Amino acid sequence: MSDIESLLNQSDELSAELATLLGLSTYNSFPRTKTSRTFCGVSFEHSESVRILIRRGNFTSALGVLRMQYEALVKAIWTLYAASDSSIVKLQSNLSIESAKWADRIPQISELLAELEGKAPPDALSPLNEFKEYSWKPLSSYIHGGIHAITRHGKGYPTILLSQALKSSNALQVMTGMMLVVLSGDSNLRGRIPHIQQKFASCCSSVNPNKPTL
Repeated sequence: MSDIESLLNQSDELSAELATLLGLSTYNSFPRTKTSRTFCGVSFEHSESVRILIRRGNFTSALGVLRMQYEALVKAIWTLYAASDSSIVKLQSNLSIESAKWADRIPQISELLAELEGKAPPDALSPLNEFKEYSWKPLSSYIHGGIHAITRHGKGYPTILLSQALKSSNALQVMTGMMLVVLSGDSNLRGRIPHIQQKFASCCSSVNPNKPTL
């Protein structure tokens, strides 16, 4: 597990650099922008939880949270680029039994991704679609106590699987950082993310490898 510990330490350093972007103000105070920013914060929190759980040896839970991290990022992008005004109003409403029931009717991830076609930047949408294709079903299995959870929890987690999960989480976290830059409206920050990606290339690969192992 020494390789995983090294990767975790690198991931912490990456997160520390990206965390500075959480302090950026949004370019306006419109509900759509604020909702997207909130989802970015949720996704960032989940990325930290993935690392904490892996360090604790709670690997099944970590992989479930990875799916939650991805879902929050998709919703951050969806609210900014594709959600209807009425959806934004409802997401911003005070928490109640009625608003909670409505929230349960938010479209599933596949529908959100479909709504983003032609609206979100292709560089953002492409990796999200790849993640959905290769990782969504196995990660859902961890959340719902399916065969992946039973097999891995019973027989152990290969190092390559944990490494892939961390690198995928890091890649999603970098995309969240890019969203925070976009939401800031500060064009001077556009080169910040490519610099971070280059600096942490060893722990932040593409969202999905060619051969999924989850």
